Amino acid sequence: MLEFAWWWMIFALPLPLLLLISKKQTAQKESTTQAIRVPYFAIWTSDANAAPAPTKRSTRLAIWLLWLLVIVAATRPQWVGDPIELPASGRSIMLAVDISESMTEQDLKVNGREVDRLSVVKHVLEQFIEGRTGDRLGLILFGTQAYLQTPLSFDLETLNVMLTEAEIGLAGPNTAMGDAIGLAIKRLQSQPEDQRTLILLTDGQDTASRVNPLKAAELAQSANVKIYTIGVGADIAYRRTMFGTMQVNPSRDLDEKTLKGIADKTGGDYFRARSTDELEAVYQAIDKLEPVEVEKKTYRPTSDLFYWPLAFFIILWLARHSPWRSVMRKRSALSQSEVSNNAG
Repeated sequence: MLEFAWWWMIFALPLPLLLLISKKQTAQKESTTQAIRVPYFAIWTSDANAAPAPTKRSTRLAIWLLWLLVIVAATRPQWVGDPIELPASGRSIMLAVDISESMTEQDLKVNGREVDRLSVVKHVLEQFIEGRTGDRLGLILFGTQAYLQTPLSFDLETLNVMLTEAEIGLAGPNTAMGDAIGLAIKRLQSQPEDQRTLILLTDGQDTASRVNPLKAAELAQSANVKIYTIGVGADIAYRRTMFGTMQVNPSRDLDEKTLKGIADKTGGDYFRARSTDELEAVYQAIDKLEPVEVEKKTYRPTSDLFYWPLAFFIILWLARHSPWRSVMRKRSALSQSEVSNNAG
């Protein structure tokens, strides 16, 4: 639709007429004060009773048309498009997922079938990611090394695809929690301070970081990054051996003390997920602790149109003051003079 950003400029339209009236009143009072001279409006001060010549009438019309084009351009006409919904500016959350060799342990179940821990994490995280519409999410995968799989983005569908394609051992067999935290800090520091969140999931202990995880947590605290840590893996599992079925603890290497320390230092929480249901409950709890921003914003694209009346003004102005116009007038005057001389 068409809108005028500075519509109040239309009130300037009768300004030349007011100046003309003021000039006439001044002349009638025979004031000694010199009247204001307004370019191109002097012709309006001619005797109102006299029959205007055709040239004067066309000049008046041209001047009024030029003034109208100036006023229309000054009102700043714009074409405003349909509203476009923008992504809500919610939280910025980095997901750090352990893909070390220990994630091959099959002590958790999905739909009644035992699968490796990473498959369970993918299954649960998919639902968590889909529910974070309006947030910027990014994905860090870590093993012996930590690397950025997906930068912070509103494109949650692509993030889910990249998570699905993650493979155990791709980043090495060991665990580098401290490096994963450091990488997350680097990626979150450009975001608003109240929106920086890291959710770190692992099933073991740090064995490969160049930066101690607790030291990395202190850096996260100074950068206002809140960290939620999740320890995943069952406490009890049964394994068949040559001596029969034995009960083992597949999470014996899980460093819960360090995970709790990381969460405490940064104002987050530590969660223990011993089953698929518990892991789902963990992400539901984080959803409540870090609610999604639901406020929606819209944007209406606008295109300025003031240059159209301005262009017509310039064209008409140049047409009336073109050198060729003066030349043609002189030629016309000379021709009329010659005709008069010949007639004489």
